[in-house]
Amino acid sequence: MTPLKPYQDPSLPFEERAKDLVSRMTLEERASQLRFDAPPVERLGIPAYNWWNEALHGVARAGTATTFPQAIGMAAMFDAPLMREIGGVISQEGRAKYNASAQEGDRDIYKGLTFWSPNINIFRDPRWGRGHETYGEDPYLTAQLGVQFVEGLQQTDDKGYMQAAACAKHFAVHSGPERLRHEFNAVVSDKDLWETYLPAFEALVTEAGVEAVMGAYNRTNDEPCCGSNLLLRQILRGKWNFKGHVVSDCWALKDFHTYHHVTADMEQSAALALKMGCDINCGSTYLYILSAYERGLVTEEEITQAAVHAMTTRFKLGLFDQDCGYNQVPYEVVACKEHLAVAQKAADESMVLLKNDGILPLCKEKLKTVAVIGPNADSRVALMGNYHGTADRYITPLEGIQDYLGEDVRVYYSEGAALADDRVERLALPDDRISEAVIMAKRSDVVILCLGLDETLEGEQRDTEKIFDSGDKRDLSLPPSQQKLLEAVTAVGKPVVLLMSTGSAMDLRLADQHCNAILQTWYPGGRGGKSIARILFGEVSLSGKLPVTFYRSVEDLPDFCDYSMHNRTYRYFQGEPLYPFGYGLSYSHVTLSDLQLEKAVAGNPLTLSVSACNDGGRDTDEVVQVYIKDLQSPLAVANHSLCAFTRISLRAGEKRTVSLTLSPAAFQVVDEDGSRKLDSHAFRIYVGLSQPDARSVALTGQAPLQQDISL
Repeated sequence: MTPLKPYQDPSLPFEERAKDLVSRMTLEERASQLRFDAPPVERLGIPAYNWWNEALHGVARAGTATTFPQAIGMAAMFDAPLMREIGGVISQEGRAKYNASAQEGDRDIYKGLTFWSPNINIFRDPRWGRGHETYGEDPYLTAQLGVQFVEGLQQTDDKGYMQAAACAKHFAVHSGPERLRHEFNAVVSDKDLWETYLPAFEALVTEAGVEAVMGAYNRTNDEPCCGSNLLLRQILRGKWNFKGHVVSDCWALKDFHTYHHVTADMEQSAALALKMGCDINCGSTYLYILSAYERGLVTEEEITQAAVHAMTTRFKLGLFDQDCGYNQVPYEVVACKEHLAVAQKAADESMVLLKNDGILPLCKEKLKTVAVIGPNADSRVALMGNYHGTADRYITPLEGIQDYLGEDVRVYYSEGAALADDRVERLALPDDRISEAVIMAKRSDVVILCLGLDETLEGEQRDTEKIFDSGDKRDLSLPPSQQKLLEAVTAVGKPVVLLMSTGSAMDLRLADQHCNAILQTWYPGGRGGKSIARILFGEVSLSGKLPVTFYRSVEDLPDFCDYSMHNRTYRYFQGEPLYPFGYGLSYSHVTLSDLQLEKAVAGNPLTLSVSACNDGGRDTDEVVQVYIKDLQSPLAVANHSLCAFTRISLRAGEKRTVSLTLSPAAFQVVDEDGSRKLDSHAFRIYVGLSQPDARSVALTGQAPLQQDISL
């Protein structure tokens, strides 16, 4: 029997096997493996592999898969365990699709196991078009949800093989403007860098062991992120001891010389990225690595190290081994009944009730006619967000309501207006569907008005078809076509329930004044319309919470290009929002009482307990939220910070005790030099169903419990 070579021996550590395999490659072969579309090395039994795959809210761009709510909607769940379960579903479906495709010899783009998700950038400004890919504006919430998603995606078997690999992106300080992203320099203080922009990345690297990190397009403090000594060498590889691989954003390395002007040509750009630790290039710049080597710009050792990082990941995924059990995951798990149930649960939990004068939930037995109106009423695009897969079935809000009501209630439907154009039919006069909408509203007991955006309006640069500003919003207003529709329908005088399908905060002041209820649906996934109907008619008691602040206007905000956190997000905003971070109404009524805190000791976790009682008439979920305010340190955030949360389920009349733990980091502040320290002995702890700002108290009618403590 021929002895196994070290790289063929599954008993050896993955990195040792990778080093042995890479040592057997020529320099040209090593360089070739640093491309996102790595070619085969047939003499060593290495098949072709495409590193580019997406799984933001389900396996994306590779055909049919279970589609979950867009990331911002999953953040609104405030449900860390469910995030882990969602990651596991995506991981299993990704492995199943990879196994089946590989058996057919299909190793195309979007069919690998290295998923470039999650996006854990901070959604600092509602104008950013890609904000709906994130988990919102809060570093703590983003870190907690991101860790669970990664651990679910990267679950391992008893032999240490990963089912799939996750990627934390975009490292770092990246949140628009999209139009400027290839040339923009995000200038940020050390305090904001370490207090806001880096904590989620640090958690995913040091706690979740994320396998990959993707650099951003922009520069941060003058260095291009995909070639940053500070970000990639000092922080990621140095301070955090990251052991996985780094991948560039797509064609970002070309920006070094074409837009950032920090290098002169392709060879210099390839050399800068490789020397700073970028292992895989999404783009074409690493086609010039060998010529950079010939010019003396990179060394053989640097090429070899990057190839080892890349091959280590492939060994961890079991791509060369027969004993990896994940290689047997069958295709039948894709969009199976169990996975679709998880997606529906996520959609149910993600939606946020912003206003309700008592009209919701609707009673089917009391309705004879319902008008469903609006450009997103029957839109499949508005279900999906961006970076999505193909659902096995789509259920729009209109279809969900029609299915729920059956033939007992007449359902009128009018598109009402185009999403952004001034008319639906090209040859018609402007506002050609408004009269139809008014006609139907007049004949209905209640109007379900479906407005908002979709990925053709807010999204990634070049991914949008009808552009606000390269995917970003110029302001928070609805498109004029929809604003006119809103005004016309509410003027009829019938009860109006507004469904807002957006991935970001909008100016809802007029809707808040004239609509009876407002439901933020986000982009809820393929069958989102079913969840919408279940919620409207009370089968599900709402429990989602806003992961972002809904401001009244862009006039409340700093300049979009200003990356300082001053007057941004709930932690620093000095004005009054329309709907605050952490806010969301329910169909039931939960009260908290009997807050108990154990003795606080500096440097130790702090455990607290609180009693939660559902004294409403419906079973419901709720989200218990804990915020902390430093009462002494001048370095503290301006307002308060989320430091713990948990989702609970309570039957009508049920009362139980809930325990939460605050980490020692909750009591620390970040100094001007970026260091974290304990700088105070006096703190105020708030425990509630929303944050402790005056607007939340006014909207909910409930003030959070609070207690001052000393360390």
